[in-house]
Amino acid sequence: MIINNGFVDLFVKTTSEAAYASSLLKGKGDKIAADQAAVDKMRLFLNNIPMKGKIVIGEGEMDEAPMLYINELVGTGVGEELDIAVDPLEGTNLTAKNLPNAMSVLAVSKKDNLLHAPDTYMEKIAVGKNIKEGVIDLDFGITKNLKNLADFKNTTPDKLTICLLERERHDHIVNDAKKLGTKIKFISDGDVAGAIYAGIEEFNVDIYLGIGGAPEGVLAAAAIKCLGGQFQARLVLSNDHEIEKAKKMGIKDLKKKYYINDIVRDDVLFCATGVTGGDLLQGINILDNGFYQSETYVLHHASKLNKKIINKFKI
Repeated sequence: MIINNGFVDLFVKTTSEAAYASSLLKGKGDKIAADQAAVDKMRLFLNNIPMKGKIVIGEGEMDEAPMLYINELVGTGVGEELDIAVDPLEGTNLTAKNLPNAMSVLAVSKKDNLLHAPDTYMEKIAVGKNIKEGVIDLDFGITKNLKNLADFKNTTPDKLTICLLERERHDHIVNDAKKLGTKIKFISDGDVAGAIYAGIEEFNVDIYLGIGGAPEGVLAAAAIKCLGGQFQARLVLSNDHEIEKAKKMGIKDLKKKYYINDIVRDDVLFCATGVTGGDLLQGINILDNGFYQSETYVLHHASKLNKKIINKFKI
């Protein structure tokens, strides 16, 4: 994949503009309007990038989403063929309520290198770098995963921290973790950030797990691949409509366990810009001189680029 500073800057500008647009609706109580503002701005800037881009993770199918729908073509139509996964506003509720950790997110890879995941749920597990393969597994269950991880880290389960969405469907995980004395970091929304916590040592999160959105799973896998961690996932399909959606996207084995290289097959660029400030990123800051300031976390697998970029853009 062709990645240079100019190309990275264009994608950083794209997530920054989407983040700025949605930030104007912080605390307004309208998550739909905040999301639409991000979608509109992200699409506008994606279409200025010299590429033949295709949205493979987006706002839904064409009949569900007027813009940034799955299989929508974006870019100038000249240049490299790229798969693009987007979540213009990861954390619509967070933005509507002016709570921390809302972000604008995208991942870019060569054509046919990102899993085309349906807009359904997905079971996920993630850890950071330097964990031996086979220590954690989606099929082990929380108790075995925590004991294995503690053994590998030469510690005990009560010294570990798990991160997961605070949802009733995770009560069994919480109960098992509490029996082992494991610490729990709950997040209310935004499980892309939750998975990233497990990939960065400073957050002291040993493992991320639970059920969240499948599109967010692909974006999280892109970040974890760049961070050198491990990620596994399996689709959770609850009705015939969701099964049909998955089949339409070419998924034949509906119970397949996906490893990180099944989800992100090759090189990938990941960008996330903060909308509301949080643990991972500063939020959009509107300055007095007609500019706004953004902070974007940029990861690129092949070049090992891993940095936060603060920019000032004209409003």
